[in-house]
Amino acid sequence: MRRIIFATSNEGKMREIRLIMEDSGYEVVSLKEAGVVADIEENGTTFEENAMIKASEIAKLTGELVLADDSGLEVDYLDKAPGIYSARFLGENTDYTVKNNYIIDKLNRVPVEQRTARFVCAIALAMPDGTCVTRRGTIEGYIGYEIRGENGFGYDPIFMVPEYDKTTAELSMEEKNKISHRAKALLAMKEVLVELQ
Repeated sequence: MRRIIFATSNEGKMREIRLIMEDSGYEVVSLKEAGVVADIEENGTTFEENAMIKASEIAKLTGELVLADDSGLEVDYLDKAPGIYSARFLGENTDYTVKNNYIIDKLNRVPVEQRTARFVCAIALAMPDGTCVTRRGTIEGYIGYEIRGENGFGYDPIFMVPEYDKTTAELSMEEKNKISHRAKALLAMKEVLVELQ
């Protein structure tokens, strides 16, 4: 089985990725499992650019196939913030409870039709020869009025999915993997990977 490194050390993310990729014919390992330590500056202006920067750097370091993603929350009322700065929003190590409460406060008294938002995920595949391809997935929803749910991470507890009337943190892993931005991007990338085999 071919190995592919996913450029993350986030265990929550790796659980989602492994579930989606389990029948891909690839063993997916995290940076930590691959023994890779790298501090990469994500200075792109789009989700795609940031994913490509990460994937390309790790591919150069290891000589292996590398996947990397960049994802974030776009809130229309906040001019699509936090966007590509989702992880660094309100400071590098700010707890997500603080970030989520800040967004809820900013949308205080804003009617539901103006609370539209989406999660965006761009995934890049970098190959040892320098080739890089990207795929994007999105999920549309709106910002809820309170923090709800224990199953997700990041902004999941404030992102409402209208068809379920739940936040992404209230969805089961199976439900989330059917509709999430990362799942959509990964499934599109899985098609690319299957063709490479």
